[in-house]
Amino acid sequence: MGEETSNAPGREGFRSGYVALVGRPNAGKSTLLNRLVGEKIAAVSNKPQTTRHQIRGVITRPEGQVVLVDTPGVHQPGYLLNRRMMAAVHDALEGVDLVCLIRDASVPTGNGDRFVLDMVKRAGKPALLLLNKTDRVDDKRRLLPLIEGYSQAHEWRGVVPLSARTGDQLEDLIKEFIQNLPAGEPIFEEDELTDQPMRALVAEMVREKILHVTGEEIPYVTAVVTERYEEVSDELARVYCAVYVERPSQKSIIIGKGGARLKQIGTEARRDIERLLGHKVYLELFVKVEEGWRDSPRALSEMGIEGGEQ
Repeated sequence: MGEETSNAPGREGFRSGYVALVGRPNAGKSTLLNRLVGEKIAAVSNKPQTTRHQIRGVITRPEGQVVLVDTPGVHQPGYLLNRRMMAAVHDALEGVDLVCLIRDASVPTGNGDRFVLDMVKRAGKPALLLLNKTDRVDDKRRLLPLIEGYSQAHEWRGVVPLSARTGDQLEDLIKEFIQNLPAGEPIFEEDELTDQPMRALVAEMVREKILHVTGEEIPYVTAVVTERYEEVSDELARVYCAVYVERPSQKSIIIGKGGARLKQIGTEARRDIERLLGHKVYLELFVKVEEGWRDSPRALSEMGIEGGEQ
């Protein structure tokens, strides 16, 4: 019994805090978040701008608790949607204890990488440099000039080469997180994985499947809102999601011939939702046309994408 107490969160020396994951689109932030937390709580796609909200994931260890804040990929804002997404990044940087710049180590440095680096430097917070996708780097010596260049540009608390896809070096990364957080009590209960409501997680999963199933046909003109979520019993949930697009032609693409594509999206999303909930789910999807929703303050607010009007 005494040993169990010594491992309980909240003991002397326990550390806790918020950690922002910041990087360019496709750096692998959401994949890393899901891998660290052990559940799919963020939409993952090979397309940029998949994440539109700050999504928090919780990692609890005997020595500390890490609250990860996944942010939208840093990009030049165009639509009001994009401005609100970038506002979410700035908000995250202001409210965390540690910033992690995630860099795709398999591609050359570009202007976007320098833009993200400047943003992290301006935040003035303790920072880690995470070199992701090392599984795509055949000769690991190629990482040395990258590390040297970033080390000359900023003072990092640590540099961690890793692969979110394979899980390589992730336990070392969690140790780095905890070592660089302030002493404090746990922020969440030990068994909590996220502060996102189930309605938001479900919408994320549906949107991921839309990006996956439609390929290049539907870029970023879709949004998903969970309009009804009912736990009918311990063994069944009923979920109704609206998929928003900007034009009737996009609605036709998502529905597909004879409704086949929408059915595939629903089937794949339902499997993920059932895996998360641990029981059966009845999922119904319907597609709505909302012209210009990416530039509509009302529509964005109804979808839960707030802020960033400046």
